Amino acid sequence: MKKIIPFISALLLVASSSMAENRAKRIMGELLNPKSNKVLVASHRSDWRNHPENSIPAMKSAIEMGVDIIEIDLQMTKDSVLVICHDRTLDRTTSGKGKVSEWTYDSISHLTLKSGHGCQTQIKMPTLREALAVCKDKVVVNIDKGYDYFDKVLEITDEMGVTDQMIIKGNKPLKKAMKKINGRMIYFPIVDYTKKNAQKLADDYLASGYVPVAFEVVWPEYTPEVRNTLKKMHKTGARLWVNALWASHNGGLCDDAAMYGNPAEIYGKLLETGATLVQSDRPQLLLEYLRSIGRHE
Repeated sequence: MKKIIPFISALLLVASSSMAENRAKRIMGELLNPKSNKVLVASHRSDWRNHPENSIPAMKSAIEMGVDIIEIDLQMTKDSVLVICHDRTLDRTTSGKGKVSEWTYDSISHLTLKSGHGCQTQIKMPTLREALAVCKDKVVVNIDKGYDYFDKVLEITDEMGVTDQMIIKGNKPLKKAMKKINGRMIYFPIVDYTKKNAQKLADDYLASGYVPVAFEVVWPEYTPEVRNTLKKMHKTGARLWVNALWASHNGGLCDDAAMYGNPAEIYGKLLETGATLVQSDRPQLLLEYLRSIGRHE
């Protein structure tokens, strides 16, 4: 009996380790479950309030706090290396200047990132490969600005064995998007009401009978047309991704970049739209609120 107890303990330790290593699969299972009531939290540019945006430390911090999805942004260097950077230029976030596309990766690798307050750090800009190595098995990854680089992204994710934990989004018509993505990665259509074709894009998807895993919807004004479209999307069984980042993204319902006050009054308004995917600049605050109402473990 004395020999059995350590053996059982070892099995539990292995099982616990295996579950931790496969957290991304559990999140993806939740994402793909239309009956799930859980609200998944996406961290915008990772945890940029405490670390330089899109940096490895920011990604690790977001994973440790328990976010479900990390949003990262892609740019391509002059020598075709995919790096994690939001802007087309280096000026705002690094010690360099000029377009990312005009720098080789070797040159960029010598630059350092700035904090959210513009202070210089010693942290370097990661490549897509470096970012995915950190996120593998731990968290779902939304690659923003990745649609135009899809084939190269897919080559890397397939090689690294992480394609099944990736999300890519775009504002393309259904036929064009499906021809490019062709079921090789989860794709969310973006319906952005700051664009002229937003309603037509939404109507075409809804009329097609095709049900994506989720729609991302951006609306500067919460009009009856927007409300009606959100209800139709919800009825299809698709999830709804909304952005808590700025009031201009959600018709003034939430602005967590400058938020003060009761989280229930602010985030609660977003949940009333039917949203079950929320992208936030304050992921820790959002997680705490969702856990307090039983919408996140």
